[in-house]
Amino acid sequence: MQGYAQGPVAEWSAARAGADALVSAGPVIVVDRMWFNEGNDSHYFLVPGLIVLVMTIIGAFLTAMVVAREWERGTLEALFVTPMRAGEFLISKLIPYFGLGMIGFVLCLLAGQFLFHVPLRGSLFLLCLASIIYLLVALGIGLLISTLVKSQFLASQLAMTLTFLPAMMLSGFLYDLRSMPVFIQAITYALPARYAVALMQTIYLAGNVGSVVRLNLGVLAAMAVALLVLTRLVTRKQLS
Repeated sequence: MQGYAQGPVAEWSAARAGADALVSAGPVIVVDRMWFNEGNDSHYFLVPGLIVLVMTIIGAFLTAMVVAREWERGTLEALFVTPMRAGEFLISKLIPYFGLGMIGFVLCLLAGQFLFHVPLRGSLFLLCLASIIYLLVALGIGLLISTLVKSQFLASQLAMTLTFLPAMMLSGFLYDLRSMPVFIQAITYALPARYAVALMQTIYLAGNVGSVVRLNLGVLAAMAVALLVLTRLVTRKQLS
């Protein structure tokens, strides 16, 4: 047992002696440092991703059951005979969950700052803007699912499959995208959460990196506009 315990100690001592010899042999010393998270604290990476997950749940999962609930209860038939337009109907369903999503964002922001002590090296305005745009994307997905599907159960399952699970597994929140197969990496480019996580982590840890912020923010804005317009067109057909 004594020999078994002394073996690793001897190996470490030999490696240490070799390293000291290399350091003393030359004038150049290489010192490794992890960028943006020198302490390798997992909170620094997880908190920005958790903000995306919270807004995904509120924006997509809860909103996906809004119109489906109206179909199941039969209250949409009463709306067919009212002068309410499709756009007004969608806005009335979107505003409450938008407010709820922003409350969740503020709570996550406060928890990250005072509970987990994650530094915010970028602009608070850009962080809020990125969160608002991603929340609109999530709301658009949820409303589109809810408009197309007339069952709350099916709408919730679709929302979970299309938004929450990809946001957790394929957004870079838990796993580095560069370690995934090329085919899976190609799929992630169609997921809004990928761009949101990249935005949050960059603004939180690296600061206002213009190339990253402009690209990801532009993609999310285009997705938000496309989803809301598509939801408006589909809803108009059903309420006409």
